[in-house]
Amino acid sequence: MEETVTETAPREYRVEELAAAAGITVRTLRFYRERGLIPPPRREGRIAWYGPHHLARLRTISALLERGHTLNGIADLAAAFESGRDVGQVLGLGEPTEEEPVRLTPEQLADHFGDQVTPENFAAALDLGYLATDGEEIVHVSRRLLEVSAALVKEGIPLSAVLAAAARVREHADALAGLFAELLRAHAGGEADAVRLRPLAKSVVEAEVSMALDRRLRDLRP
Repeated sequence: MEETVTETAPREYRVEELAAAAGITVRTLRFYRERGLIPPPRREGRIAWYGPHHLARLRTISALLERGHTLNGIADLAAAFESGRDVGQVLGLGEPTEEEPVRLTPEQLADHFGDQVTPENFAAALDLGYLATDGEEIVHVSRRLLEVSAALVKEGIPLSAVLAAAARVREHADALAGLFAELLRAHAGGEADAVRLRPLAKSVVEAEVSMALDRRLRDLRP
């Protein structure tokens, strides 16, 4: 006798339930809805029903606010999701960049990181700006960072440790970028020259990091 498999419908929330799940007030939720930061709910008579994608979007908004983004900037991000514009640019990568955002389903994210996709690690990745949500999809800001992170996890390094290291790397990378931005601002002929010379600054950083890694790895030898 064959078993009948029934699919469980995604949970839906009334406005008060959604606000409680997202950790915000109903007034704030309605304000976000009026600003177009979350998609319209499903209507059933006078009742508005919200789904998991609304909750994911609200959690993304909270993470972006904690990182210092303004509501106007988050509105631009939401508009980028809806129109298919370059999410990486809206998230702050700017131009020029070699980084390519990647859209993933939750299942595809799990294919990369397995059981390391915990709520804590997901929140840390949101806080770093590596991940954002778009309805049922997840957007990773950089294909290269996604692949490197997944490779490190496959080598046995916990994702939490990878993300913690990434946060420290971000601090040093911002400092290095600031150093070269000042150098180019002081000696380049203008924005066009600064953009043209960007690959040279990047090559210096890559070469120095490569040599520093060689020195550190020599120290590990018995």
